[in-house]
Amino acid sequence: SVSIYSVSQFLTSSTSRFIVFVEAVQGQETEIMADSAAPKHEKLWRPPFDARFPNQNQTRNCWQNYLDYFRCQNVKGEDYAPCEYFKKVYTCYCPEFWVEAWDDQRANGTFQGKIK
Repeated sequence: SVSIYSVSQFLTSSTSRFIVFVEAVQGQETEIMADSAAPKHEKLWRPPFDARFPNQNQTRNCWQNYLDYFRCQNVKGEDYAPCEYFKKVYTCYCPEFWVEAWDDQRANGTFQGKIK
């Protein structure tokens, strides 16, 4: 007897690898074949521990790094690469809507932080 197989290919978005599902039509077990290489996970960057902010609530850490980023840019210039560290930290800790509100306040001249 001849087995009939139906083959479907799905492209996974995370690894861009094809996973082939081979399903036996004549009552045989379903086989799942995948690429032999395991998907590689990217390592996420997290800011190191800062002893000034030892508690779980990192709101002050967010605020301080936001201020430090713009202070650094004012003193060293916008092209100074080490200032980007402060931006990485505040984008990690600060909710996006806070940053948007603070950016709007800076543009309007109503920002309460001392940047200059």
